[in-house]
Amino acid sequence: MTKDQKDSLFLLVKSLTKSEKRQFKLYVGRLGVNSGSKFLSVFTILDKMTIYDENVILKSTEVKKQQLANVKAHLYKQILISLKLNPSHQNIRSQIREQLDFASILYHKGLYKQSLKILDKAKDVAIANEEKNLAYEIVELEKVIESQYITRSISGRADELISQAKELSAANVIASKLSNLSLQLYGVFLKTGYVKNESESKWIQDYFNKRLPKYDIKKLGFREKLWLYNAHLWYSFLMQDFLNCYKYASKWVDLFYQNPNMINLNPVFFLKGNNYLLESLFFLKNRSKFDEILNKLESIVVEKKLPKDENVEALSFLYINLNKINIHFIDGTFKEGLILIPKMETDLAQFKNRIDEHHKMIFYYKFASLHFGSGNNKEAIEYLAKIISNKTLTMREDLLCFSRVLNLVAHYEAGLDYHLETLLRSTYKFLIKMNDLHKVQKEMIKFIRGLQDIYPHDIKKAFKALHEKLKVYEDHPFEGRAFLYLDIISWLESKMENKPVDQVIRAKYLSEFTGK
Repeated sequence: MTKDQKDSLFLLVKSLTKSEKRQFKLYVGRLGVNSGSKFLSVFTILDKMTIYDENVILKSTEVKKQQLANVKAHLYKQILISLKLNPSHQNIRSQIREQLDFASILYHKGLYKQSLKILDKAKDVAIANEEKNLAYEIVELEKVIESQYITRSISGRADELISQAKELSAANVIASKLSNLSLQLYGVFLKTGYVKNESESKWIQDYFNKRLPKYDIKKLGFREKLWLYNAHLWYSFLMQDFLNCYKYASKWVDLFYQNPNMINLNPVFFLKGNNYLLESLFFLKNRSKFDEILNKLESIVVEKKLPKDENVEALSFLYINLNKINIHFIDGTFKEGLILIPKMETDLAQFKNRIDEHHKMIFYYKFASLHFGSGNNKEAIEYLAKIISNKTLTMREDLLCFSRVLNLVAHYEAGLDYHLETLLRSTYKFLIKMNDLHKVQKEMIKFIRGLQDIYPHDIKKAFKALHEKLKVYEDHPFEGRAFLYLDIISWLESKMENKPVDQVIRAKYLSEFTGK
């Protein structure tokens, strides 16, 4: 039976590096009985496969169909144990957990003093590295052991442990509440995007204020501050408050530079913070600062100052490349941006099992927008079709909505009039279904529908009339979100001035930011 390549074991085997495979074979080979084992033969077959096929496994090994599930489960576990032993996968957290395990073993053997000695050292390391959940777990085990290891200083020791437990518990509670709030806001953003109206804005404000715990910033450690800035950042993004996005993303990134040891311990959060900082600068159209931050991030990644693992590698690719595209939207250099697409598409295929569908579709939307800005409307339509036809994409309703609006405009620009009426109806129905039919989109659809009844010599007047209607919404707190995805105003101005849209955007950028 041939399945798609989402079999968990197959994906795990395919993710292994050469050194990890070699270590796994050495690990299982330490026991002679494993040399001809069924799980090892399954590993060998999976390693050679390009597409997962159970029939090949059954024909090539002595594993029977009814045994396969158990053999695969055993192999999966053995690979994970082998990876756990690999130095490249060991960090401060794993070292603390290892010491905790050792202390627990010594405790169960009745060697209390030795256990407490290990726990005390592990606790210092955990607190120094802001691993307060682990530190709390250590203190709890210390309390259990101290209750059985009687000494003359037990009274003072008990007070000390109780005080530590209270402090760690309080910090963990604040961190948990802030991380919960951050995750909830991120979930709202993924589902619906930016707030669309006054009622959504009010709901988000109430939601945020009710769930934001009381805190004293002076008493917060690195971890609590990280979640605090994270929560404020997502709140600001939802509200389209990009100045505050910049403020909290800057605090987030500066927090790492103030605590450089945390970059290696939390590389994912370091990368995310930089990405959100770049995204904020993108919306603020601050090209010089954007270049500075992107170049600094890229140099850190290139110089391998971050831990090297598949997750960090995938996120580095994602954030650096999406922002490399964004540069061209800031200054209107769309044609220069087209050069990036072929390599990015090749790299996307290599990262297909590590980059989620949502981010893959964002790449396609940006590719489509680059082509649209360059006047390549048919190529834009091809990328938009990948998003519109994706039935598994349940996130980012705004991405789905604006893909359809851009698709409509691209069809008009490409002269594909025979599709227009059908597209108008399907786009209109989709926007109503998503509760996303707002004034800007209504005017756009109404305008395109009426184009076929306008005489050629009146077309410029029609574009000018629509431009005047939409211009008033450019800085509107809710309707303005339409222009974050598609610069409709510049497109209309390009039609009015008989200029390519990229030249219009470029001229605006030079006028506003360079004074030319």
